[in-house]
Amino acid sequence: MKTNIITSIDLGSSTVRCVIADVAHEDGQVRVLGAGIVPSAGMRRGAVVDINDAADAIAAAVERAEQMSGEKVKSAIVSIGGAGIIVKETQGVIAIGRADGEVNEDDVVRVIDAAQAISIPTNNEIIHVIPRSFRLDDQRDIKDPVGLRGVRLEVDAVIVEAPGNHVKNLTSAMERADIGVEDFIIEPLAAAESTLTKKQKELGVVLVNLGASTTSIAVYEEGELIHTSVLPVGSDFITHDIAIGLRTEIDIAERVKFEFGSADMDSVDKKSMIDLSRFDEREKDAVYHHDVLEIIQARLDEIFDLVVKELEKIGKDQLLPAGAVLTGGGAHLPHIVDFAKEKLRLPVSVGQPANLLGVVDHVDDSSYATVVGLLLWALHEGSRGGVHFGTGAMSSFTTGISGISAKIRGTFGKFLP
Repeated sequence: MKTNIITSIDLGSSTVRCVIADVAHEDGQVRVLGAGIVPSAGMRRGAVVDINDAADAIAAAVERAEQMSGEKVKSAIVSIGGAGIIVKETQGVIAIGRADGEVNEDDVVRVIDAAQAISIPTNNEIIHVIPRSFRLDDQRDIKDPVGLRGVRLEVDAVIVEAPGNHVKNLTSAMERADIGVEDFIIEPLAAAESTLTKKQKELGVVLVNLGASTTSIAVYEEGELIHTSVLPVGSDFITHDIAIGLRTEIDIAERVKFEFGSADMDSVDKKSMIDLSRFDEREKDAVYHHDVLEIIQARLDEIFDLVVKELEKIGKDQLLPAGAVLTGGGAHLPHIVDFAKEKLRLPVSVGQPANLLGVVDHVDDSSYATVVGLLLWALHEGSRGGVHFGTGAMSSFTTGISGISAKIRGTFGKFLP
């Protein structure tokens, strides 16, 4: 059986994850051989801010995966995210080259190339192109035109762009880690690939990837991707809020969140206290557990309010029968499912990679959704000349959200001077 070793790397703002897998093309099985995870460095909101630090973190994650798998990594499929990514609708048209008018794969590549012939900002680069549908003469909504006959082939597609410096810095960091980049795939598409089922995509579902510094969403309906966006607010913002509210260090705030965090304010006694000295003997204060949860809920309210606004934009608020699937490290927060159900008014579950073989106990977690999805994207979607063939269309990413919401500022009022 023909197999292929594939490596994927998810460059997050808080962690770098690497997975090495053996892909059996005939039966579509993915056998995980090794996984490595290290704290991220040199990254902020999905972008490289220090190439050397980022390269060191990448190399460390890869080394751990190599030690577990016994394989040597030379190149990898890499996630790309963060604000600044732009998705545009585009069209391409060509004349069929063969005398008999039969469409072949070369024609598909040519029409995709034609769709890329658009004006883009000089500081942006095209990451990949995802066809929405093809048209052959008067026949519309064709998924795969290969083998059909006609004269004029058109494609409706979307182009994913990213700031050129973002792409170059990611590539440079990978190169300094002595790892080549096979391809970049945007985070929400990768996460959806590993966690959403075909039935969910048909019924209508939204994936909510709760990352450290961003929250990305992808909405599917009738099997097609109909919307995606990246919100520059993530679970690390909760840590920062706790640090500000308790006037303590970030490391202590993170431990408070990890040990005492919850999305349900009613889950604790209002008189229950948290002694901060248990985290650091220099800390002398004790704080109400309920107040910590109030800080957490204020930021969660903001995140999920933004998700609701994205669904309202496309007329899908409370109208997705398969509900919402949460992924990313933020999905670990206790009671987050019940909180999301209340905010989204939809069925909610936590997604995690499934149908894997090998050392799956190292990757069967919602925080590995993106890095495993990169492997599955390479397996299921494939590529022709660097152009990826998908089934949907995406709208523009949401950008420009900054600062602390009025609700959160109000919550901080009781803690700040």
